[in-house]
Amino acid sequence: MIAFSIDTDKLRDNNSFNFLFSFYTSQIKTSKNNPMNNHSLLLSSTQLFAQPLALSLALFSGLAQSSEHSDTQASQADEPPAKIYATQFQTENWGLGIGVRRGDIPFVAEDDEVYDVLPMIKYRNDYFFINGMEAGAHLWKNDEHQVNLYTRFRFVDIPQELQNESQSQAFDLGLQYRFLLDAWEFDVAFMSDSNKRSYGYTRTQYHWEYGDWYLNPYAEFQWKSAGFNQHYYGLDQYETGGGIEFNAGIKTRYHLYSNLYLLGQFGVGRIDDETANLPTMDTQYQFESFLGFGFFPDFSNKSAKSKATKVESRVSASNGSDGEFIRVAHGWATPSNLNAIFSWQTQTDPYNNQFTSVFYGTRLTDTLFNFPIELYFTPGLVWHHDSEVQSNLAEGVVAIKAFYTFEFGPRWRLGVAEGLSYVSSVTYIEGSELEEKGYKPSKLLNYLDFSLDVNMGDLFNNRTMDKMWLGYSIHHRSGIYEKSSAFGRIGGGSNYQSLYLQWHF
Repeated sequence: MIAFSIDTDKLRDNNSFNFLFSFYTSQIKTSKNNPMNNHSLLLSSTQLFAQPLALSLALFSGLAQSSEHSDTQASQADEPPAKIYATQFQTENWGLGIGVRRGDIPFVAEDDEVYDVLPMIKYRNDYFFINGMEAGAHLWKNDEHQVNLYTRFRFVDIPQELQNESQSQAFDLGLQYRFLLDAWEFDVAFMSDSNKRSYGYTRTQYHWEYGDWYLNPYAEFQWKSAGFNQHYYGLDQYETGGGIEFNAGIKTRYHLYSNLYLLGQFGVGRIDDETANLPTMDTQYQFESFLGFGFFPDFSNKSAKSKATKVESRVSASNGSDGEFIRVAHGWATPSNLNAIFSWQTQTDPYNNQFTSVFYGTRLTDTLFNFPIELYFTPGLVWHHDSEVQSNLAEGVVAIKAFYTFEFGPRWRLGVAEGLSYVSSVTYIEGSELEEKGYKPSKLLNYLDFSLDVNMGDLFNNRTMDKMWLGYSIHHRSGIYEKSSAFGRIGGGSNYQSLYLQWHF
């Protein structure tokens, strides 16, 4: 398989999901020398505890960062830190994007390729990093060396119709060492799935930037154990030994305008000879590509940057919002979809399922496209209360949220967030809907948040409440209309309406 990451920066760079999936010979092409005829193939593994790890790292580290925040940090959010990086790309500490990945299916199957819609969050601080489908917490680091607790997403490319039932994706967990030298980056990591099937990789990449172009060629060797290959390639039906897989490719980015960038990637992987000769395999080579767009800091126009900085100071003063916030909310489930909610046709959940949540936010920038739109990195913890139909359960969220402030009497703000949500158990409101539609639920889903709030200081003409906002929000989880195997290839999800207080400091 090709190790894939949506977009990378100097301090983070790969992805990888662990997979458990089911194959049936009724859906597998046969050939003259394919001994799988009339036999069922089953490949599965348990969910990896590392799947919520990426969210947990962000929640813990985001809160830890609040103790060292200052007002000056907000105004410097987009400025490159004084480190050893050779390109502007490597200095970035935030980004948000989405795109489509195409991957070859290496197995004997009727389909030759599969497509995925993939959202991407990029964020880093002194404690941890998130970059697309990988994340890590720094156990130790200096300017050139890092030792990280590391998790990444690994794709298993199988026919789309099998992906919901297989629920094969999971985060693998391991330790990573990274060495940084100007534009060069060297990684080595030791990984394992939930059943201790081990593998490792070593990777070299180079960061090159010229004008609006950024190029990132990379090469990676992956060592995979015999148990890993037997399970994921032999489908637990055929024995094989360990092997070395080679991946190489190039990631690219083009600056279109202001904060808008075009993203792309092309790569190829070569599976080792012994594994490629298994009866379950159809090809030794896998190609993958990715095309998307994203929003990142704009370093292209210094004069515009200076102008934006002045706008930021005015926005911050007028909004009464400082670099961090805490939001406390209480929400109620609804079986209605987003269209019904936005049309004021919301139905009430007959079982009155509720949650209480706490979110922390740290500001990334005060302007987007030189407009007064604030962006915050915002991790959160959600506690779903028990009810007649469900037990207590927890949810972790990592997102980037945009706020736009306007005056209509008092100051009002519109907000929208994009991110990832992981639940310890699937909620009743979500599970019942997916069961009706015939889907197997997924604990990891795409996350959206829509909000409208009003400034309490303006509302009550009390300057001591100027940092407090009272609001309404929609808490949404979904699988992006069956477009992503990362979210179980499901169509549907859940919605909660909540009231909240948000305090900036």
